[in-house]
Amino acid sequence: MNKAIIIGCPGSGKTTFAEKLQKCTGLPLYYLDAIWHKPDKTHIPREEFDERIKEIFITPEWIIDGNYSRTIEMRMQECDTVFLFDLPT
Repeated sequence: MNKAIIIGCPGSGKTTFAEKLQKCTGLPLYYLDAIWHKPDKTHIPREEFDERIKEIFITPEWIIDGNYSRTIEMRMQECDTVFLFDLPT
């Protein structure tokens, strides 16, 4: 496993799992919420968001935590592992 995404319903434990996975593997961890949201509670444009995700893809190893369903397909094409948290909130 070199490139993993963690997706699933809100409140299912994705971020907690991502942090534990990062500690076990040493892979860089990227939070989509941290990329999307600006400090002033607004968000970056979609095009910029997509470009920032594509910049992560270029690197040889990563974990990406978050849903953002509009970008799931592109992330699934780039990863080698998917963790799906299909649990009740």
